[in-house]
Amino acid sequence: MSNNLKFYINGEWVAPTGSATLDVIDPSTEEPFTKIALGTEADVDKAVKAAREAFKTFSQTTKEERLALMRKLLEVYNKRFADVADALSREMGAPKKLAHTAQAGMGTAHLSKMIETLENFEFEELRGTTLIAKEPIGVVGMITPWNWPINQIMCKVAPALAAGCTMVLKPSEIAPINAIIFAEIMHEAGVPKGVFNLVNGDGPTVGEAIARHPGVDMVSFTGSTRAGVLVAKAAADTVKRVHQELGGKSANIILPDADIAKAVKLGVEGMMRNSGQSCNAPTRMFVPAAKHDEAKQVAKETAEKLKVGPASSEESWMGPVVSEVQFNKIQKLIESGIKEGAEVVTGGTGRPEGLNRGYYVRPTVFAGVTDDMTIAREEIFGPVLSILPYDSEEEIVERANNTPYGLASYVQSGSLEKARKLAAQMRSGNVYINYPAWDAGAPFGGYKQSGNGREYAEFGLEEFLEIKGTVGYGAA
Repeated sequence: MSNNLKFYINGEWVAPTGSATLDVIDPSTEEPFTKIALGTEADVDKAVKAAREAFKTFSQTTKEERLALMRKLLEVYNKRFADVADALSREMGAPKKLAHTAQAGMGTAHLSKMIETLENFEFEELRGTTLIAKEPIGVVGMITPWNWPINQIMCKVAPALAAGCTMVLKPSEIAPINAIIFAEIMHEAGVPKGVFNLVNGDGPTVGEAIARHPGVDMVSFTGSTRAGVLVAKAAADTVKRVHQELGGKSANIILPDADIAKAVKLGVEGMMRNSGQSCNAPTRMFVPAAKHDEAKQVAKETAEKLKVGPASSEESWMGPVVSEVQFNKIQKLIESGIKEGAEVVTGGTGRPEGLNRGYYVRPTVFAGVTDDMTIAREEIFGPVLSILPYDSEEEIVERANNTPYGLASYVQSGSLEKARKLAAQMRSGNVYINYPAWDAGAPFGGYKQSGNGREYAEFGLEEFLEIKGTVGYGAA
């Protein structure tokens, strides 16, 4: 029986206190395929009370006990892997291959890395006669997005479990089914009652209730910078820890000595992946002015080869964007680029040819973009790339850093020494040199309005811990 109209609280699937429901839309067809219940403040309160009670015992478990639980969780997650991937494909439009290899695959990768991290992590250290102890922060409220859903759920749940915290999760109401399956996985893995709780709902109701709740010790939020500001304000009265991974407008700097054809091709593909719905997507491509025309041609050829189609099709490289709201926002931003004088190299407004239903966006490349244009300033969160020409390497650092965001930067160069020198000057939480392989052990998070705190491996685990100094602990 489906649990889509229930919440997972205190180890049980329970009916919501209210009666409101929401259709879950398949963005490939624009048709609803199921419903979820929408929670209330009362549902959040029940979940928080369960988590607070469970914290009394779960916080006292040993590292070995938590490791055993997380290994069992990994086993059950891998057993339900296909269910998670299929749900992600249906509800947020990820093509089948992407849903399985990357979207659902991130869950396995992050949980495996956190198990490895916990195996080697020390929670206590004696410095002289003072004991430095790292203890679980308490009840964590988790608010996760729709663009990489299970990735962000696991980036919060895995370190919280490793730390000994208990939690209340509100996944995105746009892509909630993977989270319901995840709650079933947690239950089957034997997570003690109250340790993990799931309440579906919208941000203004359930999200705000979690952020405001005095029984929540920490809120971990991933989403837009606008929403992150609201979460922080709601959390301020109770002085809880606020951990945030927010928006981005990442620069991709192609230096004159780089292989321009290779760098542009990989940059376009990296930006368009997941339909451009990644906070760290390399959306601003800086190219030498002398190579601007060549970059345009390569970008055009690359973008036009990307097959756009239904998430269910094995042939689709890129699916739809997640919702009608998102589709309309992207269309308006593409229109702004045209109105402000950017050159449309390929793409533009409307759906791709042959697709008259579904939230499909044409892979769009703008060239001749200037720093003051809207498309160079705002986070579009769609398959829209801006190519910005530059005249000298001296100007590029200031221009690349001239944004309120600071999540990621990308540097392409034939000289590792040059790339490292430039990377050191980037005001961003991550810098990727020459499109490296993804690293689950690298800290992930941003400078400036891209958030605060870090995720992944020990950097993520530390966010869920408090530090206690017991002075005189080692005295004779």
